[in-house]
Amino acid sequence: MTAADLLADLYVLDRTMKSIEAVLDPAAKQVEIAALEEEAAAPDLWNDQDNAQRVTSKLSRLQAEVDRLTALRGRVDDIAILVELAEEENDPATLAEAAKELKTLSADMAALEIRTLLAGEYDQRDALITIRSEAGGIDAADFAAMLLRMYLRWAERHGYSTEVYDTSFAEEAGIKSATFTIREPFAYGMLSVEQGTHRLVRISPFDNQGRRQTSFAGVEVLPVTEETDHIDIPEADIRVDVFRSSGPGGQSVNTTDSAVRITHLPTGVVVSCQNEKSQLQNKAAALRVLQSRLLERARAEKEAEMRGLKGDGGNSWGSQMRSYVLHPYQMVKDLRTDFEVGNPDGVFDGDIDGFLDAGIRWRRQQGER
Repeated sequence: MTAADLLADLYVLDRTMKSIEAVLDPAAKQVEIAALEEEAAAPDLWNDQDNAQRVTSKLSRLQAEVDRLTALRGRVDDIAILVELAEEENDPATLAEAAKELKTLSADMAALEIRTLLAGEYDQRDALITIRSEAGGIDAADFAAMLLRMYLRWAERHGYSTEVYDTSFAEEAGIKSATFTIREPFAYGMLSVEQGTHRLVRISPFDNQGRRQTSFAGVEVLPVTEETDHIDIPEADIRVDVFRSSGPGGQSVNTTDSAVRITHLPTGVVVSCQNEKSQLQNKAAALRVLQSRLLERARAEKEAEMRGLKGDGGNSWGSQMRSYVLHPYQMVKDLRTDFEVGNPDGVFDGDIDGFLDAGIRWRRQQGER
């Protein structure tokens, strides 16, 4: 790639960066940061813990966004200097370095551009994900375990922290269900497009006649609740059961009844947690999951009410949202966006960014219609 080619590509990136800055408005964020810093410095800040949590969380998030924008703008300017230096000194090594950095910067900027589309009420939250095996027997349980690994590998690729709250193992292979969090700003906004039914078509490894099997798994994605959500759950509204944690094949993991199952009596919502070592820790984790489910329930009821007022009884989101085909050909396809790849192994190893980006753009288009 010549210096002229690099400068042409850099010009395009610079325009993209300007459009991102116009949407995210770092100058306005700096003004907001200054006001929040003044609030955070107040000696009586923690007299109101809910407000203190709101102030410190928002301050941290805004500062991280501004720092990211500033760093990207600096990288654009640095590449321009590298290209200029390479031209002046006729230095192919410096030109190659600039080309490499340009490619990396382009990917980072594309990710930030997608971030500008995440403007939902809870999009900036951590994500709480539950995967359940559905129709398909042992193949469905195995498929659910494959999806669990896929999302955990995706988080690992990006350096996001995860915590598995509960895993219910199937008798022969795979899992009946698993609930876990991915802790990263905007994790919910990015992963909410994964909600729905996933379908796997393959030659079943569990069928001694080698027949093709179609199996299904459901993915639920919720925003993690925060202190300011005020999801009150009176003790009288819940039933708490304790049981012994278990792993694959029913093997005993703990010798005490430390796992906790909570039933929310008014709604019938049931959650459980067995990942922590103590009963108290498991109860606290299960309550966090229950709060997220109730928050989403309230949001869905409000959304349904608004759709009713608008006369829109339909749902633009189909239940079945992605097919993973391993036989007779290799393909993974999103049924809403038509985005597809021919490398299922890569997808199951966590390479799902293309699907997330396409889903977020699709959702934005649906909202604009």
